[in-house]
Amino acid sequence: MPKKEKHKVKEYGTQTCPWCVRVKEFFDENNVEYEYVDVGKDRGAAMEMIEKTGQRGVPVIEIDGEIIVGFDEPRIREKLGLKSS
Repeated sequence: MPKKEKHKVKEYGTQTCPWCVRVKEFFDENNVEYEYVDVGKDRGAAMEMIEKTGQRGVPVIEIDGEIIVGFDEPRIREKLGLKSS
C-alpha cells in the first residue's frame, strides 16, 4: 500500500468562528495532521498570519507554505491529495 504523503498543515482561527470549526472537523474527518493556532488568544500568531496574508479574517489555512483564505474545500482537497467527496 502506498505511503500517504505527509503535509505541513496549519490553521489560524478563533473559537467563535464557525468556519474555523468546520475546517477542524474536515481535517479530523480526513485524518489530516494539523497545527491549530487560536489567533484570538495569541497576538503573536495573529500578527504572523496578517504578515503572511495581509488578511485579518479567519480561517486561514497554510498547507506546505501555501496560503488558503477561507474554507475552500476543493482547493484544500487538491493541496492535500484528497479525493472529492
